[in-house]
Amino acid sequence: MSQTRPPSDPGALRAVLESVPLFRDLPDADLGVLAASLRTRRYRRGEVIFHQGDPGDALHIILAGRVKISSPSDTGVEAIFTTLRPGEFFGSLALLDGAPRSASATAVEPAETLILPRERFRQLLNDHPAIRDHVLAELARELRRLTFHVEELHFLDIAGRLAARLVRMVEEQGSVPGSGEIRLEGPITQGELAAMVGSTRQSVNKLLGYLTDDGLIRQERDTIVVLDLAGLQRAARR
Repeated sequence: MSQTRPPSDPGALRAVLESVPLFRDLPDADLGVLAASLRTRRYRRGEVIFHQGDPGDALHIILAGRVKISSPSDTGVEAIFTTLRPGEFFGSLALLDGAPRSASATAVEPAETLILPRERFRQLLNDHPAIRDHVLAELARELRRLTFHVEELHFLDIAGRLAARLVRMVEEQGSVPGSGEIRLEGPITQGELAAMVGSTRQSVNKLLGYLTDDGLIRQERDTIVVLDLAGLQRAARR
């Protein structure tokens, strides 16, 4: 079960906040006040942080671990929109419009988040235009990502969607193209990849085998190593 608690080291928390892009331009005095008003919460691997349809009562900032944002169907099939890492935040949309959560958030691995209550979040937006600009930029990035995802679903076959997703995972983790082998941050399961590209685990397994045979990737026990990023990009455009 997750536990909410005050930060054990406010000084260390302040250093963490300074590294979060959302708070990059916050004055020192306000940063200290913010650090004192936050709580942290830890989650086990696979634990749901919030469900689609829940009230939007707080913004979450990832301190450790990875969090997937997804939408379940009535049949139990899951669509994974994105996976977020330390320094990124989620849950802002429901805080802006007051509507229920538009997707579910789940800890992919043991994770810890900072909890920023709705009223404090809205106060920050009103008092600090720089924070509002960061939130709007993040929402715009999310809209572009969803637009690309819709285009892939409409114009690419499953093989192209899988290759495009692997390329995007490289980009999202900040790996530098041309630097040789690129190990995707894991663990990554075939079931998760299937949920990302709208397919089945069996189909993804077969397609990963083709990409391996073509020398584009190497499969390891809990992750994938990209061997030829340019080739993978070409496969995404076929």
